[in-house]
Amino acid sequence: MIRENTEKYMQELKAWLAETADDDLEDMDGFFAKRIDGYEAHMAVWQKAYQSFAGLLPMECRNILDLGCGTGLELDEIWKRNADVAVTGVDLCQSMLDKLRAKHEKQGDRALMTVCADYFQYDMGENKWDAVISFESLHHFFPEKKKELYQKIHRALKKDCLFILGDYLACCEEEETLLRQVYLEKRERSQIPKEQFVHFDIPLTLEHEKELLQEAGFSYVELIDSIEGATLLTARK
Repeated sequence: MIRENTEKYMQELKAWLAETADDDLEDMDGFFAKRIDGYEAHMAVWQKAYQSFAGLLPMECRNILDLGCGTGLELDEIWKRNADVAVTGVDLCQSMLDKLRAKHEKQGDRALMTVCADYFQYDMGENKWDAVISFESLHHFFPEKKKELYQKIHRALKKDCLFILGDYLACCEEEETLLRQVYLEKRERSQIPKEQFVHFDIPLTLEHEKELLQEAGFSYVELIDSIEGATLLTARK
């Protein structure tokens, strides 16, 4: 179950959308840069989700790619379990990456490389990674763009390896449709260029998310859990 009480959740969502109807969209990088000081406290609601997410990574994984890694809250939990994991973290916001590095610079044996980049454009290689992971990042993008990314992830993974996704999914088709409509209206109102990334949630339903992953080539997609609105999925190459 994505939400315990869908009716109540949708009422609250509609009320929030009405309250913020006149708010303009913010540039993705700028949105997170402005909130860097309070970011980890804000995300603490998902502490159990981060722990469960880390537990999905097979212990034999040694080389992982984290898309939209932010300050690395999921990596904190992964390294608690296995300090030998080598991580490449890709994020659009340099201040987030700086905080990630600052947290772990004391541990010189941490194998961490950070890349400030658009992960849609980042060259992931082929048959390279033991796992690719992403937590609470991909719900900002349209399915067409996500499908292309999922295809890249599928090519980049080694055989039989996992893409582990923790993300905000829509509880129902009404939520998916409503948020996409508001998003498009706000972009049109502000005449935002098509290529510019902005911060607004446009999640897919579980059914549509799984369809994208299967269409991208993943042979088996499994729903693991949904914790405080963070839904955990694994997709195997």
